[in-house]
Amino acid sequence: MTQVTRFTGDAAPYREGNEPYADYRTADIPFGHLVDLADRRLGAGVIAANDEFFAERENLLNPEPAVFDPERFGHKGKIMDGWETRRRRGAGAGTPHPADDDHDWALIRLGAPGVIRGIVVDTAHFRGNYPRAVSVEATTAPLASSPEELLAADVEWTPLVPRTEVGGHAANAFPVDVERRFTHVRLNQHPDGGVARLRVHGKVAPDPEWLAALGTFDVVALENGGSVEDASDRFYSPPTNTILPGRSRKMDDGWETRRRRDQGNDWVRYRLTAQALIRAVEIDTGYLKGNAAGWAALYGRDETAGADEWHEILPRTRLQPDTVHRFLVDAPAATHVRIDIFPDGGISRLRLFGSLTGTGAKALAERTARLTTP
Repeated sequence: MTQVTRFTGDAAPYREGNEPYADYRTADIPFGHLVDLADRRLGAGVIAANDEFFAERENLLNPEPAVFDPERFGHKGKIMDGWETRRRRGAGAGTPHPADDDHDWALIRLGAPGVIRGIVVDTAHFRGNYPRAVSVEATTAPLASSPEELLAADVEWTPLVPRTEVGGHAANAFPVDVERRFTHVRLNQHPDGGVARLRVHGKVAPDPEWLAALGTFDVVALENGGSVEDASDRFYSPPTNTILPGRSRKMDDGWETRRRRDQGNDWVRYRLTAQALIRAVEIDTGYLKGNAAGWAALYGRDETAGADEWHEILPRTRLQPDTVHRFLVDAPAATHVRIDIFPDGGISRLRLFGSLTGTGAKALAERTARLTTP
């Protein structure tokens, strides 16, 4: 295992008056643009942990960066924004140190099944109380599996990150090269300590049987296997927000670009679940009031037909601020969609309701079968 980032030793102790983020250690992470499969907004959850004495396991998956309040203490000690276990001890006075295989663990249900491309174990603000090493494993099981079912002896766990030393107050990143579809991960810290955030970056691999039963669904939604391939601008917020579940809750929960000073326009290109026929479009500008896009147009392209040209799905149409816009459309099959906004601004959500073609359903089923074969 080659870490993308390798930080060793403690971070400098926090000194009163110093900015607590000043010496936070991070680097460019090549897989960081991929969706976080462990995002709580997708339905992820930390379903069990063997110990959470100092700080709750649920903090691991908070989408916001960890924060630090130097004045915040509780009955058990310093309150940390992460998952923190008590200090492990040995068996007795003659062996006061924990055994080599002693460790703490947390079970995480991914928000959407997928292929994992990289993991970030973020120890932000854990300076002298982070784990010496971590390891990560993954398995495939029904999403509603109980902790007891996942911890059963017959469950096969695939190593993704071997036991590796990490650094404090740092984003410790690990690439993953396992071409399998997983639903759950287990984070281990050796022997104990605290982790602020866990990010599991990858590509969603939805259940084709479930989508077939639905028939008509949102063919660009992240949870259904849609994804953002590229965008003209990500200045204020990422375009992946536009295909998250639910409505946006605030202005930065959508996609917003910087102000243009030229005669161009901004755009996002999406890959659909598979080849699909789109019959209804929803463009939501919720919470974008003085900065919503003025107009929008939609185009489609069918990669399976070898087509390079884009066909029109929705002509350039006026948008209103903080409004849900709905359109019925009749367009040819597509594997990709591009939304153009004019001249700049943002949208909060894009929904493309339709159904997979026979070709698309077959391709999705074959892809899923390859990913579930050991």
